Order: sequence, then C-alpha cells, then structure tokens
Amino acid sequence: MSISHAPPDPDVVAKSPAPEAVPVDSDSGADSGADSVGRPELVPLVPSSTRRTRVPRWLRRTSGPFLLLVLWQVLSTTGVLTPDVLASPRTIARVAGDLVSDGSLPNAMGVSLQRVAIGLLFGVVVGTGLALVSGLFRVGEDLVDASVQMLRTVPFVGLIPLFIIWFGIGEAPKIAIITLGVSFPLYLNVYAGIRGVDAQLIEAGESLGLSRWGLVRHVVLPGALPGAMTGLRYSLGLSWLALVFAEQINADAGIGFLMVQARDFLRTDVIVVCLIVYAFLGLLADFVVRTLERLLLQWRPTFTGR
Repeated sequence: MSISHAPPDPDVVAKSPAPEAVPVDSDSGADSGADSVGRPELVPLVPSSTRRTRVPRWLRRTSGPFLLLVLWQVLSTTGVLTPDVLASPRTIARVAGDLVSDGSLPNAMGVSLQRVAIGLLFGVVVGTGLALVSGLFRVGEDLVDASVQMLRTVPFVGLIPLFIIWFGIGEAPKIAIITLGVSFPLYLNVYAGIRGVDAQLIEAGESLGLSRWGLVRHVVLPGALPGAMTGLRYSLGLSWLALVFAEQINADAGIGFLMVQARDFLRTDVIVVCLIVYAFLGLLADFVVRTLERLLLQWRPTFTGR
C-alpha cells in the first residue's frame, strides 16, 4: 500500500466546512481549575486569621477600661465603695465639669504644663549636653560619667529640702526637681546610643573621607537618635512624677495644689479628677514622642512605626 505525498487540492480545502466551535461551560467542573492553555489556575491563599470577622482593635483596647469603669460604678452604687473611700465615676464626672466650668482646672493645667515645659527644656539641654561630652570624648567620660552615675542613684525627691534651702519656696525649686528628674534618663540613653553605634559604620565613614565632625554629624548622631527618643519617653514620664512632688512645695497653683486642697477637705472626687488629668497629659506627651519617632526614624531598616 503506497502513501501519496502530493499536496492537497486548494479547491477542496477551500470548500470544506470549518470545524464548529465547541462552547465551553464556564461552570463546568472539568475547566474550572485550568485556563484555555491547560495550565492550572492560581487561587490566592487567604490567611485563616482574616477569614473570620475580627473585632476592631480600638474596640478591644477600650473594652478593658470600659468594663473597669462599669465595675467601679456598680460597686459605688451598691455601697461597697463609699464616697469617703472613693467617689463614683458619675460623681467624678460631675465634679470635673464643675472644675472646668469655674476655670479652676484649666488654670491649674496651664500652670503645671508651664512648669513641666521649662523643666523638660532644661533637663533635655543638661542631659543631652553631658551625654555628648561623655560619649564623644574620652576625657569627657572620665570627668563627667562617674559624677553623673553617683548623682543618679540619689533619689531626687530626697533633694527637695536642699532645694528649698538653696532656691526658696518659689518656682525655682519646682523647676529644679523636674530638671533633675528629666536629665538622668536622657543622659543614660543618649550616652548608650552614642557608644552603641556600629564600628563598621564608622570605618565606612572614615573610608569615604569624612572628618571627625562629619562622622559625628552623619553617623554617630543619627545612630544615637533611637536611644535619645527612648530616653525622651522615660524623661517625660518622670517629669510628671517629679511635678507631683514639686507642687507639694508651698504651691499656690497647679494640679498638685488642687490635690493638696482636696486632701485637706477629704475630697476624693477632686483627687481622682487630678489623677486622671495627670494620666491624660502623660498619654498626650507619649503620643507626641511617638509621632516624633515616626518622623525622625523612618530611615531605619527595622522601622515598624508606619
């Protein structure tokens, strides 16, 4: 049997009907997992944690304080907590409104914020300056670090009588106490940040021809900035703690003055209002520092503050 290899007749090919297109059911199970070429279709994987409905984070974070507030109100209503021990949240809210309406609380907040701002400014200048001298110069470390390490072990609250003798009973001892409380955490963190800069970065800067001031400006100070932000957060927390003690020194204005008056008249509601104001101001200050961290530390490879 012989097979002919002659080309087909063009007229026959032209007259032959074209094959009909077979419709493909898009819902067919045979074609659901493959495309037109026969390759398997890629289905995105969804983590199991996102498949179920999650409670918003802000709701989870506020549920704890809200439940505590409800429990507090229930204990006050049932008489477990008497007003002379701890006032109810409803009473505290009413007293806070009265203090705001008559101007007592806004004036006290303004005076306290001014004291903290001045003491924080002096403390940042003193603590950062000493840390730069001690961290950048070996001679500065020998002269400064030992003295600072000895002074920081002395409780700054115990220095109040000495500050009264030195500065009197005006604003100076209050600001001095806040300055002292702010300086030491900032000094320790900035100093540790300077000494913790990677030596390979310094060698790379030297190989690029940077001078000593260039190394300090472009390598050392940016490397110490995370530690400085941490020290600033600690310093802000201690500034409010120092303010509580500072405003006990013959103060005639401020949040501490309101607390002293409330203590003399056994007004637990006013004391709790002042404590809530302290907590709110401290939370606000921490938010400011976190915002600065997001702005100043975006260059870090491990930065996760977005």
